[in-house]
Amino acid sequence: MVRRATTRTASDFLEASVAAVPYEIHTVLTDNGIQFADIPKNRNGPAARFRGHPFDRACWRRGIEHRLTKPKHPWTNGQVERRSRTIKEATVKRYHYDSHDQLRRHIGDFVAAYNFARRLKTLRGLTPYEYICTVWTKKPERFRLDPTHQMPGLNT
Repeated sequence: MVRRATTRTASDFLEASVAAVPYEIHTVLTDNGIQFADIPKNRNGPAARFRGHPFDRACWRRGIEHRLTKPKHPWTNGQVERRSRTIKEATVKRYHYDSHDQLRRHIGDFVAAYNFARRLKTLRGLTPYEYICTVWTKKPERFRLDPTHQMPGLNT
């Protein structure tokens, strides 16, 4: 959670995501927000070609392809919007928080419970963590870390 979405926070989020997930990220799909891309009229200008957007530069450094959704096509962001709605329904729409830190802790607890305990029909009854471990056993070359070492517990 950040107070304001900027190019810096977007780039920092990408860096943190790359460090946190055990598999290789090859593509990132974002909307056309100013934190992810220059405004359309400036995207092909001479400065844009040489400078590049900070989020694009962060992707290039990691070898990640950055794709943008089509403007005025909100259904492309459907998965992200649905995930945001799930988090909101479980937190801010249900509870009152005295501080941002309290909200941040509750969201962290919710996401951990979701990833390690919630069985999803779309994953054939597996939790997201179990699904990642299953993929790892079948295609270990797609991973940079053993996801079984990411399980929270006494040593984390």
